[in-house]
Amino acid sequence: MPGVLPILRSPAALRGVLLILLGVWGALIPLVGPYFRYAYTPDTAWHFTLARLWLEILPGAAAALGGVLVIVSTRRLPAAGGVLLAILAGGWFVVGRAMNALWPNLGTPGVPAGPASRMALEEIGFFTGLGIVIVFVATLALCRFSVPTWNAGSISPSGHSVPAEDGGQLAQGGGN
Repeated sequence: MPGVLPILRSPAALRGVLLILLGVWGALIPLVGPYFRYAYTPDTAWHFTLARLWLEILPGAAAALGGVLVIVSTRRLPAAGGVLLAILAGGWFVVGRAMNALWPNLGTPGVPAGPASRMALEEIGFFTGLGIVIVFVATLALCRFSVPTWNAGSISPSGHSVPAEDGGQLAQGGGN
């Protein structure tokens, strides 16, 4: 399609897979974590609360959906939309617990259920650290989409554009 810059699939696909895995982790760890003694109270497996839905399951699903959009999109705009969705989900993992105080009827997400030596790891793995990693990976993907994809040989040694191999159109960038 003339005027549309393609995106390279392999780096974008890797970042999309990472976003999916991180999103699945964020959505499922509150439900299956108690099997591994890695949980927030109530530390019962598959225990559903509104706080878990709004603070963990939905942002995890949003990050995973953003990763899917990054993988399947062949155009920059939908892929960037998936990245933006993942960035918002990661940000919600980081600030959601503080914002939860505004909606007391949702309940609380609980407190880390492990011993004192593991409480920091549970906080990092459930909320803050997970959100930061999601935002980081999504930002890397967004940076990837903001850089134009150049065809090899599209700029001659003199700096002028040469005809592209797809229908004789000029390659993007460089030249007069």
